[in-house]
Amino acid sequence: MNPEHVRQLIELIDQSPFLAQLKIKTTALGRGYARGEVDIERCHLNAFGGVHGGMYAAMMDHFSYWALYSELAPDMGAITLDLHTDYLRSCNEGRLVAEGNLIKAGRQIALCEVKITDEAGRMMAHGTSKMMCSPTLQPVSAVIETLRPGFVLPDKFLPADEI
Repeated sequence: MNPEHVRQLIELIDQSPFLAQLKIKTTALGRGYARGEVDIERCHLNAFGGVHGGMYAAMMDHFSYWALYSELAPDMGAITLDLHTDYLRSCNEGRLVAEGNLIKAGRQIALCEVKITDEAGRMMAHGTSKMMCSPTLQPVSAVIETLRPGFVLPDKFLPADEI
């Protein structure tokens, strides 16, 4: 992938109103991989004082999509068909780190997993996401149209002679 495309894309997707509200930051995108983090604040906690399960699920859904992104053709997108989550541990402070990995990308269906750990590397949650790939379902052009109309990202992939 083109490093300038990745840099500008991370800047763009972190402007999503939902991610900005939750303060989730994307820190890396690569071939079949996405990584990000969030510093736990009071707004992330449930009524019992632990991280809300929806916070874990939001991170899993987000980083699954972006782990798949590198394998999608430039005009393709994807939507989540199924998100399976296993909540393994609760916390109420510190930083959560999410790492998404592509397991398999078929022509129409893809499978990714996301592991969420705390600062000590303890597994907090694990999830898998099954996604449907299509040119009409959430392509990156829709991100641009929503967040920065008229913006043009650099080419997704470097020309073969620049690799």
